[in-house]
Amino acid sequence: MGSGVKSIIREEIGSLPRPNPELAENVLDLFSLKGKVATITGSSQGIGFAVAEAYAQAGADVAIWYNSTPAGKLAEDLSSKYGVKVKAYKANVDVFEEVKSTILKIEKEFGTIDIFVANAGIGSKPVSVIDSSLEDYHKILRINVDHVYYAAKVVGRIFKKNGKGSFIITASQAGHIVTVPLDQAAYNASKAALIQIAKSLAIEWVGFARVNAISPGYIATEIAKHIPLELKEKWWSLIPMGREGLPKELVGGFLYFASDASTFTTGSDLIIDGGYTVP
Repeated sequence: MGSGVKSIIREEIGSLPRPNPELAENVLDLFSLKGKVATITGSSQGIGFAVAEAYAQAGADVAIWYNSTPAGKLAEDLSSKYGVKVKAYKANVDVFEEVKSTILKIEKEFGTIDIFVANAGIGSKPVSVIDSSLEDYHKILRINVDHVYYAAKVVGRIFKKNGKGSFIITASQAGHIVTVPLDQAAYNASKAALIQIAKSLAIEWVGFARVNAISPGYIATEIAKHIPLELKEKWWSLIPMGREGLPKELVGGFLYFASDASTFTTGSDLIIDGGYTVP
């Protein structure tokens, strides 16, 4: 990093060195989310729900976002099982006013927001750019990219007001490599954009919040159900571990970025892909 960039960052965050955080002595306490409020977009199923449950297990109060899959009963069950406050909120994440009103409603009803996971996203059918529709292309960008930008624009003000916060973006291995054997240029591009948004926000918000991304590989979720079996068999052969991952195998990374265990971590992207991007 050049001296000019470093001087700009110093001006943004003030005098150096900044004070160290007060951290718990016990490592398990570092990973605790007790007393914190977390919210996750796209959390009525799949990766998002696994993260929501993990955060509830760690002691956080949780706001679940859903659109087409109702999550009221899921929220009640999580609250009863783990003894934390859990509520569900319906919103179209590709509509800025809905994203804004939902975030502000969560802040009002929970008192604050400490952790925001921008997880909502859609996949794409394996189709070439030549044969794809512009409608599908724009929809992928609206949901996968625009919703993250919208959320950051609103929750960033809350983090700045509070002087703290953790913003976590669900990216993908597709943001790092071309997902052979799938033709999905729009999806790949959307996930690459998210990794760059995470890095950019990490610097913009370095004085008051942390921003990180997680890039899952092929995960067994609803989003991948449309993929033909013959294509799945091809990608299983390309994953060194020889299988898809489970949503629960991602939650450790999400917990790390949300908790005080990662107070010196920002601008990172954690790839969890069974070794797919290694060769």
